[in-house]
Amino acid sequence: MIRSTLLTAFLMTSGTIFSQNLKPVSYQDGSQKLNGLVTSNAGKKLPGVLVLPAWKGIDDEAKNAAAELEKQGYIAFVADIYGEGNIPADGDAAAKTSGYYKKNFEAYQKRISLALEQLKKSGATSDKIAVIGYCFGGTGALESARGSLPVAGVVSIHGSIGKDQTRKNGPISTKILIENPADDKGVTPEDYNNLIKEMNEGNADWQIITYAHSKHTFTDPKSPDYNAVMAKRAWNHTLMFLKEILK
Repeated sequence: MIRSTLLTAFLMTSGTIFSQNLKPVSYQDGSQKLNGLVTSNAGKKLPGVLVLPAWKGIDDEAKNAAAELEKQGYIAFVADIYGEGNIPADGDAAAKTSGYYKKNFEAYQKRISLALEQLKKSGATSDKIAVIGYCFGGTGALESARGSLPVAGVVSIHGSIGKDQTRKNGPISTKILIENPADDKGVTPEDYNNLIKEMNEGNADWQIITYAHSKHTFTDPKSPDYNAVMAKRAWNHTLMFLKEILK
């Protein structure tokens, strides 16, 4: 227990220090200003990873992931999906705002595409780009695959995996890794089975890893759901997947 607590404190402290090196990047969706973040190795010719934040917008988990990805030799860009002036103040607002983009998935895909362009402008090699996302961002990672965005692979980390069943399943050329907490009450057996059906019908290269004794936000050190052992495993699985498809 003491070891786990110390590990959590170390990860929170070290990640915050490294994430302070992220540089702000402003970009536009029409008249809407968006404010993303890029790692300090921008400008080099390297593989790139787009990080999609959880439902409250850019947070420490997304920033720390970007900082860790930089240490692995990737340019990372943290996307701003909501835009300046639209960041949710609390959980109720986050549920409403993220719900809009889940329903209006084409608008979500567009915001992801705009962030991908910024990642490329930052030096990322265009044919060596992946998307990872947490929670609402995990949904975005799957939408990147569904929308045939130009990425080699996506990682959905405790994302909402359900899809409106009136949407038709289509071909999926993007490689997919889904990191699913076993005790996530937001994922129903129906959602799970429908996703597998969707990926199989799309002839996708997919895999799902389920983490025992893990609730929804199991990878976030600031969450009461945090599971240090499973979070470390999930991150190692993410790095292994990225290495396979990008290097």
